[in-house]
Amino acid sequence: MTPSPADAPTSSPRSRSLPGLAVLVVGLLLLSLSVAWLAASGHTSVRYRADSAETVEVWRRWVPALAGIAVVRLLPVRGRPAVVGSSSEPAARREGLVLVAIAVVFAVGLHAAGGGEPAHTAGKLALLVALPLLVLRRRRRRGTAWRAAVVTGSRRWRLAGPVVALLAWGLLAFASPLAMPGGDLASTVTLAELVATVVVGFLVNAVVEEVFYRRWLLSRVQAWLGPWPAIVLSSLLWSVWHAAIQGTGDLGLDVPSALVTHMPLGVFLGCLWSRYRRMWPLLAAHGAVNSLGLFVGT
Repeated sequence: MTPSPADAPTSSPRSRSLPGLAVLVVGLLLLSLSVAWLAASGHTSVRYRADSAETVEVWRRWVPALAGIAVVRLLPVRGRPAVVGSSSEPAARREGLVLVAIAVVFAVGLHAAGGGEPAHTAGKLALLVALPLLVLRRRRRRGTAWRAAVVTGSRRWRLAGPVVALLAWGLLAFASPLAMPGGDLASTVTLAELVATVVVGFLVNAVVEEVFYRRWLLSRVQAWLGPWPAIVLSSLLWSVWHAAIQGTGDLGLDVPSALVTHMPLGVFLGCLWSRYRRMWPLLAAHGAVNSLGLFVGT
């Protein structure tokens, strides 16, 4: 097979397919309607943490993510990796649909359970880890599993690109007037409790979510529908379940707030994965959002 260009969102013909275009338009429309609905109802500030009722203006959540997305898209692409040997689109479609269904069940189930513990952690481990592993392992044993493409290319570009993008995003998100107010957990618990909170939170939140929503779900939807539809769909599914843990009980406001709060960051993370195919930038960004808020603005 002749190597094809890597996963730049503008390079895939599948991005212009009817299903891919429909997914892209619907996802962006839902985000736009969420912004309009919150503005019309006077809810221009959103919650940004599950353990706090504090709110911030919507635009403070968007600017760092948009800056990170811009850097990913504008960085030179010389030496970018080539995708070689990906398996069939039907296999990607079947597995992608299963993962999308699991994501929907997780979001609905978490809301039905009230969004608290142990439903939150148990639901992630059961639905976002155990069930996908069972499904994918079974397909591998049958020889029907989708196989990820081998990505080759410049190691320097795939290291420098994410670093520059993370710096642009991180400086705005944590070290500028846009930073979210920091929490006070670090001053109210012992060092051992703080370390345990950070480590467990990183594993349950950053690792589980990035593996499921980006590495597994986004990759398969991208092989089926193209990069941008996959980025938007995975970001929407990742964002919507946060309504269960950051909501007020009013679903008509909680879901739009979750989309407006989290989708820009989800798109940034999706762009990082689609372009560079490296997990460490996703884990670094997600881990920073979850853990640095215990100490400084996020």
